[in-house]
Amino acid sequence: MDWGTELWDQFEVIERHTQWGLDLLDRYVKFVKERTEVEQAYAKQLRNLVKKYLPKRPAKDDPEAKFSQQQSFVQILQEVNDFAGQRELVAENLSVHVCLELAKYSQEMKQERKMHFQEGRRAQQQLESGFKQLENSKRKFERDCREAEKAAQTAERLDQDINATKADVEKAKQQAHLRSHMAEESKNEYAAQLQRFNRDQAHFYFSQMPQIFDKLQDMDERRATHLGAGYGLLSEAELQVLPIITKCLEGMKVAAAAVDSKNDSQVLIELNKSGFARPGDVEFEDFSQPMNRTHSDSSLGTPSDGRPELRGPGRSRAKRWPFGKKNKPHPQPLSPLGGPLPSALPNGPPSPRSGLDPLAILSELSKSVKPRLASFRSFRGSRGTVVTEDFSHLPPEEQRKRLQQQLEERNRELQKEIDQREALKKMKDVYEKTPQMGDPTSLEPQIAETLNNIERLKLEVQKYEAWLAEAESRVLSNRGDSLSRHTRPPDPPASAPPNSSSSSNSGSQENKESSEEPPLEEGQDTPIYTEFDEDFEESASPIGHCVAIYHFEGSSEGTISMAEGEDLSLMEEDKGDGWTRVRRKQGGEGYVPTSYLRVTLN
Repeated sequence: MDWGTELWDQFEVIERHTQWGLDLLDRYVKFVKERTEVEQAYAKQLRNLVKKYLPKRPAKDDPEAKFSQQQSFVQILQEVNDFAGQRELVAENLSVHVCLELAKYSQEMKQERKMHFQEGRRAQQQLESGFKQLENSKRKFERDCREAEKAAQTAERLDQDINATKADVEKAKQQAHLRSHMAEESKNEYAAQLQRFNRDQAHFYFSQMPQIFDKLQDMDERRATHLGAGYGLLSEAELQVLPIITKCLEGMKVAAAAVDSKNDSQVLIELNKSGFARPGDVEFEDFSQPMNRTHSDSSLGTPSDGRPELRGPGRSRAKRWPFGKKNKPHPQPLSPLGGPLPSALPNGPPSPRSGLDPLAILSELSKSVKPRLASFRSFRGSRGTVVTEDFSHLPPEEQRKRLQQQLEERNRELQKEIDQREALKKMKDVYEKTPQMGDPTSLEPQIAETLNNIERLKLEVQKYEAWLAEAESRVLSNRGDSLSRHTRPPDPPASAPPNSSSSSNSGSQENKESSEEPPLEEGQDTPIYTEFDEDFEESASPIGHCVAIYHFEGSSEGTISMAEGEDLSLMEEDKGDGWTRVRRKQGGEGYVPTSYLRVTLN
C-alpha cells in the first residue's frame, strides 16, 4: 500500500504530515542541542569542583600527600575529572553526530519536500489550465450553436415572408449556413479539447500525482528511519563512554579500599619521629651531702659516660613532657650562696614553688655545663644557630634523612663525572686517531679537572657514608629498627648498586667498609679482626629474612629481580646507599632497593 493509490485525493493531508515530520526532526535536534549544553555545563562544574579541592602544593612538597587517605582522595578527584572528560566526550559526540548531521539532513529533507510539492502543484496547474481551455471551447461551441440556430430560424422566416425580397432571403440563408459551419468547427474543437483534458486528467490522477505521492512517502520514510537512527545515537554516545566511566567508578572503589589506617600511622611516625631516646628515670640524689653531689647516669644534662653533651642553641633535645605548656618564667628563688635552690636542679624533684618548666631548668643546667668542642664540621649560622655539615644539629631521624639525601646527590654527581671522563677519553682517542678533528692535548685540562672532581666526590661519598652509618646506628639504638611502608612503590635509589660500576669498585669497597662499622666512641676498643669478620659474613648464613613489598625488575648490573610478596633471605643490610643484598630461594644473589622490602633480622 502506498500513498499514490490510497491517498490520491489527500494532497493536503500528505502536505501536513510531511511538514509535521520535519518539525519533529527539528524539535529532536533542538532537544539534543540543549542536552549537549547541559552535559558541557555539568562537565565544567565537575572540573571546577575538582580544581577547587585538588592540593595546591606539589606532591613532593606536601607532607600530607604521603598519607593513603590523601592519596585516595586525590585519586577520587582524578577519577571525577576523568568522568567529567567523558561527559564532555558525550556532549561532543551528540553535537557532531546528532545535532550537525540531523540538522543538515533536515535541510535536505525540506528542499526535497519543497521540490516534490512544487512538481505536484505544477501538474495541478497544468490540469486546471486544460480544464479552463475545455470550458472555454465548450462555451464557444454552445454560443455558436445558438447563433447557428437563430440564423437558421431567421432565414426560414424570411423565406416564408412574401414581402421579403429574394436578396434578403439569400443573405439570410448564407448567414445561417455560415453560423452552422462555425458551430460545427466549435463542436470539433470542443471534442478535441475534451479528449485532451480527459487524457491529461487520467495521467494526472493515475500516473503523475501517484508518483509524486510515492516520492513523498519514500522521503518521509527515510526521514523517519534517519530520525530513529538519531534516537539510537543518543544511547550510543552513552554506551561508548560507559566502559571508561565504569573504570572511573572502579578506580574510586579502589581508592576507597586503598585507605590504610595502619600505614598512615606509620607514615606519620616516619615524617615526625625525632629519633631521640626516651628520657631515663630521674634518680634520687642525696642533698644531705651537697659537697659530694654528682650527676646521675640518667641526668639529661650529662651523658651516661660522664662527658657533657653539646647543647648549642640549634641542637634539638628530647622532650620530657610532650604535652606540657610553656609557662611564663617567674623569679627563681636563690639560695643563701647565690645559686638556685636544690629543688630547681635537674636530678631532684621539682619544687612546687618553682614556676619554671622542667625543660627550662634542664636548659639552664646545660648552659652551666661546659660543652664539648664541636668538630671541624661545624659552622655558625647567621642567627647564631650552630649548623653542622653532618646535620648533627637536627634530630637523629631527620639527620639520617638529610644525610641519605646528600649521599644520593653525591653519588649522582660522581656517576656524572665518571661518564664525562669516559666521554673525554673516547674523544681523546678519536683525536689521536684523526688529528684533523682536534688536538688531543687540549682535552688534558678537562680530563684532569674531571679526575680531581671524581676524587673529591669519592671522599665526600665516604664521608657521608660514615656519617650516615653513625646516624643510623644512633637511630637504631634509640628507637629501634623501623621500616618504611608505602602505598605505591617508591623510586629506587639514584645511586648505582655497590657492584654495578667497575670504575668505582675500590672507592665503593672502602665506602662499604667505612659504612659497615660506625665510628667508635672514646674509650672503646677497636676490633682488630674486622676485615676478616666481614669476609666471613659475606659467605655466612643469612642474617635475617625479608618480604618484597613491591615488584622490582632488576635490570641494571648487580641487581636482582623480585616479585611482590616473594620471601627472600637477607644477606647484607643497607649500608646507607639505599640498596640491600638478598638471596632468592631459587638461587642467585643481588641488590634490591631497601624501600621495597619488609625486613626482619634474626
